[in-house]
Amino acid sequence: MVEWSDLDTLSRAVEWEHAGHGVAIATVVETWGSSPRQAGSHLVVRDDGEFAGSVSGGCVENAVIECALRVIASQAREELAFGVTHERAWQVGLACGGSVRIYVEPAQRQTLLQLLESRDTKRPVVLAIFLRTGGHTILRPFDEGVPKNVPELLVREARSALQEDRSFMVEQDGEPVFLRPYNPSARLIVIGAVHAAQPLAAMAGQIGFEVLVVDPRSAFATQARFPSATLIHRWPEEALLDLAPDRRTAVVTLTHDSKLDDPALAAALRSDAFFIGALGSRRTHAARLERMRGQGFGEEALARIHGPVGLQLGARSPAEVAVSILAQMIHVLRQPVT
Repeated sequence: MVEWSDLDTLSRAVEWEHAGHGVAIATVVETWGSSPRQAGSHLVVRDDGEFAGSVSGGCVENAVIECALRVIASQAREELAFGVTHERAWQVGLACGGSVRIYVEPAQRQTLLQLLESRDTKRPVVLAIFLRTGGHTILRPFDEGVPKNVPELLVREARSALQEDRSFMVEQDGEPVFLRPYNPSARLIVIGAVHAAQPLAAMAGQIGFEVLVVDPRSAFATQARFPSATLIHRWPEEALLDLAPDRRTAVVTLTHDSKLDDPALAAALRSDAFFIGALGSRRTHAARLERMRGQGFGEEALARIHGPVGLQLGARSPAEVAVSILAQMIHVLRQPVT
């Protein structure tokens, strides 16, 4: 995901500058083909050669670090481009296919501090880098009161970058501008601390989701069974009211108990959750939908429920079920916004 994890890399730049080091930041601004790292990836380099992050999974890091050290010394920006058609690409190790364009600049402390503040307050932002002039602008396109001096094009494209979780290049008044979104981590709210919830919570956490397990039964929802998840010992309807699922939240019910699952699904359907899933057989799901119709939900709303949840992989074990659910969640999350 193009999310907070790269801000953890950028936080190293602030620490190093505070300690008196010169620092440069390399950012992947364009890729073609099978480039190993996506646009928006960062590599932070300090003046003694120490580095954090990655722009190519190891393929071109040495060349980028050399460039970053020059940038620290000169305080001048540089751009690098590597591809399999370039002799230099073979020299640095990018023989696996694809091309990559990397922008290297001196660290701008004020920009970094604003980005880290957004991470701490969980506010989605977009960094606009003006590649010709080296300027930076922090955009908060979903906030009210966007500054009037920000062109509407950038605001509109910044919204798309956040919605699609994708970095890309645009042109503003003839200047190339790179838009890099920083979204809060996507959330997964699991209803029911059942057996299948354990691998689901663990795997979701490993790929960057903030995981919350909701179950009023404290004997089920224990830290020993869910060591990396946030546990909420409340009835699902009450918990979801406070958690307020948004467009970066998935809600998955696993209990097979209508007293727990149905109120959770009703609350999720009234929210902006990007994914709503319910475990159970087709017969169980048909009965569930009939109960939801009785609560006044129409067919368009009910179509949002993925049930039985998970891609049809022939999953048998709880871990395989978890894989099928996560695969379906990721598929939905990554669909282009229309």
